[in-house]
Amino acid sequence: MAKVMLRRGNTGKLVFYVAKQDLEDEVVSLQFDQPDKWGGELALRDGSRYFVEPFDAPPRLPITVQAQKL
Repeated sequence: MAKVMLRRGNTGKLVFYVAKQDLEDEVVSLQFDQPDKWGGELALRDGSRYFVEPFDAPPRLPITVQAQKL
Protein backbone atom coordinates (compact mmCIF):
# COMPACT_ATOMS: atom_id res chain seq x y z
CA MET A 1 0.00 0.00 0.00
CA ALA A 2 1.19 3.47 -0.83
CA LYS A 3 0.24 6.88 0.45
CA VAL A 4 -1.16 8.89 -2.43
CA MET A 5 -2.56 12.37 -2.82
CA LEU A 6 -5.75 12.99 -4.77
CA ARG A 7 -6.54 16.52 -5.95
CA ARG A 8 -8.29 18.41 -8.72
CA GLY A 9 -5.97 19.50 -11.53
CA ASN A 10 -6.11 22.74 -13.54
CA THR A 11 -8.64 21.16 -15.92
CA GLY A 12 -10.91 20.04 -13.06
CA LYS A 13 -10.02 16.36 -13.51
CA LEU A 14 -8.98 14.18 -10.58
CA VAL A 15 -5.17 13.83 -10.30
CA PHE A 16 -3.39 10.93 -8.55
CA TYR A 17 0.11 11.56 -7.10
CA VAL A 18 2.59 9.14 -5.46
CA ALA A 19 5.53 11.09 -4.05
CA LYS A 20 7.96 8.20 -3.49
CA GLN A 21 7.57 7.08 -7.10
CA ASP A 22 7.30 10.61 -8.49
CA LEU A 23 4.17 9.44 -10.31
CA GLU A 24 1.47 11.93 -11.23
CA ASP A 25 -1.32 11.03 -13.60
CA GLU A 26 -4.94 11.81 -14.37
CA VAL A 27 -7.67 9.50 -13.09
CA VAL A 28 -9.77 8.35 -16.06
CA SER A 29 -12.29 6.27 -14.13
CA LEU A 30 -13.48 5.98 -10.55
CA GLN A 31 -15.56 3.00 -9.43
CA PHE A 32 -17.82 4.95 -7.06
CA ASP A 33 -18.47 8.66 -7.66
CA GLN A 34 -21.86 9.15 -6.02
CA PRO A 35 -23.11 11.36 -3.17
CA ASP A 36 -23.33 8.34 -0.81
CA LYS A 37 -20.18 6.44 -1.91
CA TRP A 38 -16.84 7.60 -3.33
CA GLY A 39 -13.64 5.67 -4.11
CA GLY A 40 -13.00 2.04 -4.98
CA GLU A 41 -10.99 1.15 -8.06
CA LEU A 42 -9.25 4.01 -9.87
CA ALA A 43 -7.85 3.70 -13.39
CA LEU A 44 -5.09 6.08 -14.44
CA ARG A 45 -4.42 7.42 -17.92
CA ASP A 46 -1.28 5.24 -18.19
CA GLY A 47 -3.40 2.08 -17.68
CA SER A 48 -2.41 1.31 -14.09
CA ARG A 49 -5.13 0.62 -11.55
CA TYR A 50 -5.29 1.28 -7.80
CA PHE A 51 -7.84 0.61 -5.05
CA VAL A 52 -8.85 3.25 -2.49
CA GLU A 53 -11.14 2.21 0.35
CA PRO A 54 -14.54 3.80 -0.43
CA PHE A 55 -15.74 6.80 1.58
CA ASP A 56 -19.35 7.36 2.69
CA ALA A 57 -19.37 10.69 0.82
CA PRO A 58 -17.02 12.52 -1.56
CA PRO A 59 -14.06 13.86 0.48
CA ARG A 60 -12.73 17.41 0.44
CA LEU A 61 -9.77 17.55 -1.90
CA PRO A 62 -6.80 17.49 -1.74
CA ILE A 63 -6.64 14.40 0.44
CA THR A 64 -3.94 11.83 1.24
CA VAL A 65 -5.13 8.21 1.34
CA GLN A 66 -3.77 4.68 1.29
CA ALA A 67 -4.00 3.05 -2.15
CA GLN A 68 -3.21 -0.50 -3.20
CA LYS A 69 -1.88 -1.19 -6.69
CA LEU A 70 -4.00 -3.76 -8.52
